[in-house]
Amino acid sequence: MLSEKGKYATATQNRRTVWEKIIWPLILEIDDVTFSIKQYQKKRDEIIQKNNLKISDISRGLASLLQKGIIIKENNMYSIHYRLIAYMRVKAYCDYPTAINESRMI
Repeated sequence: MLSEKGKYATATQNRRTVWEKIIWPLILEIDDVTFSIKQYQKKRDEIIQKNNLKISDISRGLASLLQKGIIIKENNMYSIHYRLIAYMRVKAYCDYPTAINESRMI
């Protein structure tokens, strides 16, 4: 990540990267709302290698997505926010701004 960015911009970028490069492609690939830690790690490692990313940035991005409620962790499984399931069902591209907006709506 660029060091000139403020901490909020960097956190947003980390979340966006994890969501758009790892989690959403994984969801569409497995066609399920839940995924295991192993499935996530396999996809993460593939993307880190392909895009020359830092694992620390990716870890922070995942933690931040959990904190925002876009993904939920239960035991050894993760799931996406229930409002994002419709996007998965139609195999639509769900970018980070859409994911954050949908998960904030009540």
